[in-house]
Amino acid sequence: MPLSALALVIIAAFTHASWNLLAKRAADSRHFVWLYSAGTVLLWAPVIGLLFWHDAPQLDWRDGLALLVSALLHTAYSLALQRGYKVADLSVVYPMARGTGPLIAFFGAILVLGERPGWLAALGALLVVAGVFWLAGGPQLLRPGTDKRGLLWGVLTGAFIAAYTVWDGYSVKVLLLSPFLVDYVGNLLRFMLLLPRALADRAALWPEWLRYWKPALGVSVLGPLGYTLVLFAMQQAPVSHVAPARELSMMVGAWYGAKLLDEGELSRRLLAAAIIVAGVLCLALG
Repeated sequence: MPLSALALVIIAAFTHASWNLLAKRAADSRHFVWLYSAGTVLLWAPVIGLLFWHDAPQLDWRDGLALLVSALLHTAYSLALQRGYKVADLSVVYPMARGTGPLIAFFGAILVLGERPGWLAALGALLVVAGVFWLAGGPQLLRPGTDKRGLLWGVLTGAFIAAYTVWDGYSVKVLLLSPFLVDYVGNLLRFMLLLPRALADRAALWPEWLRYWKPALGVSVLGPLGYTLVLFAMQQAPVSHVAPARELSMMVGAWYGAKLLDEGELSRRLLAAAIIVAGVLCLALG
């Protein structure tokens, strides 16, 4: 993986973990996904305006279909993630989602995009996933009687992550769509899809805005910033390398969960983070 792509992924890891912390703190909000989608549409509109002013993209039906499917996948991912945060800890849902997604995306990039990662990259991907599984709780997650809701929502969210990772990788690498356009259209369509639901519950919408406007604006800035950086990294490196390398955000997420949300077990989480780092190094060298 080129160092420039790795640098983009590292920066994205911090932004991604940070906006997930904000989303966890707004887990009780029924319309948080719509609120930060609306914020994204407003805050990032000037960037898209500059993109069209400088070099207006010529879109055909394939591009339109790619953008539509991407938006649907991102909407499903956002709703599943927010539901997971409502019923379980950040330190369970986040690692399971981030660990399941790259593993599926790794094989998806091989099957769909025709990538052929070497054995060192494959080892790196497995180390990343193993570290994420240990970070989320390890074997105790599978014990009888353990609350499986965080595990199940995390895995479902991970499946959507894998789907949109491979799909968006195709969009920016093969169709050559702008990463800014892919992310913005996804947020715009998500805003429109969730608008009827928000308007039907207008009585709760304003109080939720008053309570959660700060984390919503934070996600509106950090979410698109982090994912756009990842899409630019995908243009420079194989998707099968970038997807697992994104799990550097687990180190940040582990620290947030243990220190800021009092979810405990910092030593185990740091050990798991070290395994993840080893995996990312294998990906970089591979």
